[in-house]
Amino acid sequence: MKVHYSSKTVEWETPQELFDELDREFHFTLDVCANSENAKCAKFFTKEQDGLVQDWRGETVWMNPPYGHQIKDWVKKISEEGGVALLPARTDTRWFHDYILGKAEIRFLRGRVKFNGARGTSVTCAPFPSMVCIFKV
Repeated sequence: MKVHYSSKTVEWETPQELFDELDREFHFTLDVCANSENAKCAKFFTKEQDGLVQDWRGETVWMNPPYGHQIKDWVKKISEEGGVALLPARTDTRWFHDYILGKAEIRFLRGRVKFNGARGTSVTCAPFPSMVCIFKV
């Protein structure tokens, strides 16, 4: 059986234009899910540093988490500590209802986000709709 909207990766690099537009509004100081090649802020946490166990307080957080099974943990953390997240618009999930609906400002993005491929590979259109969620704590 073929699975629709599947991907070989759970990491999607934020398009610079989308980040720049949001950064003009929010002035981010910390990218909590990054690596040295795709970090959007001077201060960032890598997979090895594990942003889930780090303290985000006092920072203006940008988050584009890995879109795998652990996404619920990232959404829970940002809902508790605050920040702005680029997320798949999966309104049928438990994490959407538990941590986003009624708790964050939601901006659904028109069309599909064109993500930068990993490590400089070509641009890929997301196989899912996306949203930006703003969590104020």
